[in-house]
This record gives sequence, C-alpha cells and structure tokens, in this order.
Amino acid sequence: MNEVFESINSFFEFIVPIADFLWDFPTNYDWYASIPILGKFTFAILLLVGCGIYLTFKTGFVQCTRFSRGVRILMEKKASDTGVSPLAAFLLSSAMRVGPGNIMGVTGAISVGGPGAVFWMWVSAFFGMATAFAEAVLAQIFKEKKGDEFVGGLPFYGKKVYGDKRWVGVLLSWIFIIYALFSIPGQTFHMFTALGSVADTLAGTTFDRQSVVYYAIAIFLVISVAMTVFGGLRRVTAVTDLLVPLMAVIYTGIIFILILINFPLIPYFFKAVFAGAFTPDAIFGGAFGVALSQGIKRGLMSNEAGQGTITMAAAVADNDHPCEQGFVQSLGVFLDTIVICTMTAFMVVMAHVWTGDAGVAWESISSSKLTVYLTSIQHLVPGTSMDAAIKMIVSLCYALFAFTTLIGLILFAEISGNFISRGKSFITGIRAAGALFFVPFGALTVLAGLELGNLWYISDFVNIMVVYANVPILIMGSGIIIKTLEHYNRTNGARFISQEIGIETEYWTGNARTKAK
Repeated sequence: MNEVFESINSFFEFIVPIADFLWDFPTNYDWYASIPILGKFTFAILLLVGCGIYLTFKTGFVQCTRFSRGVRILMEKKASDTGVSPLAAFLLSSAMRVGPGNIMGVTGAISVGGPGAVFWMWVSAFFGMATAFAEAVLAQIFKEKKGDEFVGGLPFYGKKVYGDKRWVGVLLSWIFIIYALFSIPGQTFHMFTALGSVADTLAGTTFDRQSVVYYAIAIFLVISVAMTVFGGLRRVTAVTDLLVPLMAVIYTGIIFILILINFPLIPYFFKAVFAGAFTPDAIFGGAFGVALSQGIKRGLMSNEAGQGTITMAAAVADNDHPCEQGFVQSLGVFLDTIVICTMTAFMVVMAHVWTGDAGVAWESISSSKLTVYLTSIQHLVPGTSMDAAIKMIVSLCYALFAFTTLIGLILFAEISGNFISRGKSFITGIRAAGALFFVPFGALTVLAGLELGNLWYISDFVNIMVVYANVPILIMGSGIIIKTLEHYNRTNGARFISQEIGIETEYWTGNARTKAK
C-alpha cells in the first residue's frame, strides 16, 4: 500500500515547482526580492490587498458604514422558503473560514514575523471585509434557483462578468471542484492530529498511527462526513448551524478566560504587536517587511476574502436584496480574523514561547505549529492540574474547525458543480468523490505514516488559479456592485429588481415574487 501512495505522490511531483513559482512570483527573482518592503510581497498578495483597498474606497468604506446593519440582519429571525437564512449562510461560510488556519496560520505568522504580524493581519482583514462584501453581492445577483434551493457563486458570476460566456463558468467550476477535493486530505490530516492529541492526553501515552485508536478515528470520520454531505445542503447547514456557534463560543470562551487570568500580560501583548509592526526583532529577519508580509498573507489566507471560495455560501441565502448578504459576509471576515485569529495571537504572544523566555526549547517544537500553540496555552494555565483538560478542549475545537471546513469543501464543490450539470448522478458523484474517496484516501495516508506533500500541492496550485481568476472578475464587476449598493442606499433596502440598475438576471426580475420588507 505504501508503494501505491508513494507512486501517486511521485506522479504529482511536477506540480510542486509550478505552485511554488505562482505563489512566490515575483519574489523568486533576486531583482524584485531586493526591493525594500515591496520585495517581500508576492503578486497574489498585492492583488488581494490592492483589490480590498480599491473596493473599500469605491464602496465608501462599506465595512464601516454598514457594519451595524449586517449585525441586525444576522439577529433577525427570518423565515426562508429555501431553508437557508442569511444567518445560516453566514454560519456555513464561517465553517470554511474558521478552520485550522486560525491556529496554524497565526502561530506560523508570529513565529516567522513576530508579534507585529498580528497588526498587519488586522489591516488586511479590514480591507478584506470590503472584498468579501463585493464577491457576496455578485454571488447573490447572479444566483439561480434549483428547485426550492439556490445555487451560485464564482462560476455563475464569472460567466456573466466575462460577457456571458458559458465556457468561463465551466472552467471556473472545474478549478474550484479540483481545489476543494484535493484540499480534503489535508483537513483529514488536521482531524487526526487534533483527535490523536485528545486520545494521547486521555490515555497519558502516545498512540502509534497503526493503533486501534487511529483506525477508530478513520472510521468515525468517513461515516460522519458521508452521513452529513449526502444529506445535501439542508443537512450540512443544520450541522454548521450547530457546530460553528458551539466551537466559536467554546474556543473564544476558553481563550478569554485565559486572557483574564493573565491580565497583567495584556499591555505586553499590545506593546509587542504595535512595536513589532514597524520594528520587528532581528531574530525574525530584522526587516519591517517580514512582519508586514507575514501578517497580510496569513490574514488573507485565513479569512479567504477575494479567493472566491466562500461565494457559494453567499449565493444560497434567501435575501430581499443582494447587499444584505454582502454586509453579512463582510462580518465573516471580522469574526475570523479580528476575533478568532486575534484570540490565537493573544495566546502565542503572551506565552513568550516563541522567544524562548518561557523555558521551552523552541527548536524542539517550532516545526509543529499546533504543538507551539498548545504549549503556549499550557504555559498560561495556572498550575498543572488543568493542563490536560484545556489541551483536550482546544484540540477538540481544532478538530471541529477541520471537520466543518471539510464538509464545507464538499458542499461548495457540489454547489459549484451545479453550473456544469444539475443532474442527480453528477452531483452525487461529487459528494461520493469527496466523502468516499478523498476522505478515506487522506485517512489511509495518515494510517500509513505518510505525508504526501506533492499531492497536497495541487490544492495550492488550484487555489492560486482561483485567486488570479476571481480578483479580476471583482474589479471588472465593480460597476455592478456599486450600482447595487447605490440601489440599496436609495431605496433603503427595498426588494431588488435587477432591471432597475440596467442588468438582466435569472432570479432578481420584476416577475419574481415580492416580499414585504
């Protein structure tokens, strides 16, 4: 079996340099890398940040002016014929956003760029909120009805913005499906890491990957994912409606308590973040650009603003106006980065583990970001009696982060696939590929003790393709986004009719059912 896995890994070896080149371009050229500050930024990051800044000014800082409106929409108890309310769609998108990157990415950014990376993570999130608003609005405008549900997202609005060319939507749909499916084994690995940590803590020993415990985790994971995704959109949203608030409340609650317990260290956190944002310690590269680039990169990769990967969730919501879901999805970036990522940052910075001041051998744990994070938390817990309990709770939250991301990937691949075909066999095929092939494949590689880096690079490669495709679409479609926002402001959120801003859509027509506001 190991030989089969290794041969598959070797087959995809060619993708590694391509993915690295695209993600690192043009920093992989000495002439560019030597430019102060700018030379730390890849084209992809500049594209995402630039798009966020552009849309922030074009929308009149919508992430600020409509923040409270987004909160009110979330709090409204709104009946929906499709079964997906704005809140349910928000929780569904959060299932993807609030993932292992909230711990791994932030810990990695601080480890490389110092505490100052956190400040730039906040900055990227601020502009990313405008990007999230824009892509959600486009997803809503060009959504389509499928029975009593909506489908939409990047392939649907990409087709329209690029001159109503179907081949564009088909290409975007396949790119996203490949990205989603090949991201599944990585999330499976995260699940094993977290649940394995829980099992080790409970038993007071370290289980081998060939142990019964790991096989039990594999069986549980495959069955639970299959039962969820084969239930379709409504079952997945029912699960995310339950798990996302649960894991967010438990995780933030535990971290908040630890922050209060370590209250005297709070001034140190803010001092380290703001000072490090502009003058990072020499141990982290001695350059302003290191903290800047790490913070922005990790922030954008965590909240996924501009990557088009959350647009399927935005499209399935039942709204009176496209802008409503735009306001809501903007809040998703805020929750992911400003709230949850910052909670992670508090733990890592306040514990001093990354500096070596906590009495922990940094070299022995730095290779595992989860170990760094759990060690940081353990250092902040008073005494030792609660160490195991806190470690288990946080590990379980980490596992839930991975699980909701995993089912979100399969569902969003399904929604995207609706652009290609709405046939039952095709949609079932996508569900089966995710739940019954890629999840078991990821589990088997863990059980075999392998980490197939070349294979996981496919998701990196396709993800950068989505970024390069989605951001130009947002810029090209910015005129439609602005007109839609102006319509909302002018009518105070009255029922949207696309003809009123000079465009034709399938759903938002004058013949569509009207709703009382």
